[in-house]
Amino acid sequence: MNKYSPLLKRLALFLTWLPFASPSWADPPTLGGPAPLFRLPTHDGGAFDLAERRGKGWTVLYFYPKAGTPGCTTQACAFRDAIDVIRRQNAEVFGISTDSVAALQVFHREHRLNFTLLADVDALTTDAYGVKMPVLTMAKRRTFILDPELIVRRIDDDVDPALDAQRVADVLQKLQAGP
Repeated sequence: MNKYSPLLKRLALFLTWLPFASPSWADPPTLGGPAPLFRLPTHDGGAFDLAERRGKGWTVLYFYPKAGTPGCTTQACAFRDAIDVIRRQNAEVFGISTDSVAALQVFHREHRLNFTLLADVDALTTDAYGVKMPVLTMAKRRTFILDPELIVRRIDDDVDPALDAQRVADVLQKLQAGP
């Protein structure tokens, strides 16, 4: 048994660690279901509480991996350029990453963004939405569209950073037109 004891020790350590590999056992949001509520710091040092958006129009939450990287910059600038079209559809855009508030301040200022960025430093919101990358404390690129009652009406997991903002504008128009 001595030759197996290091293997057994590793197995026991792994089995002890396994319950903590995924910090959230909650199911991610589904179409037609309520959006998980959260409160996060904003790029300008304020606080954003999703519950306060109830009844105030449509909400677009887009998760992205890392501020300042090429794809994330392309996506943020596309939302910046399309924000007027999106706002005319009674919607607001919020970008969410696991970056620090300081990193988001720089990103927001550098690219003259005109919508709010949210810092999910502990990745709890990212995890609650089912978009946390395995092992890394980063978000997968996903976009959620919530109706005014914070019900999930669209989940896009095939996001093209350059086209996401236009796709969101198109989907908002279809969703608001009804069946």
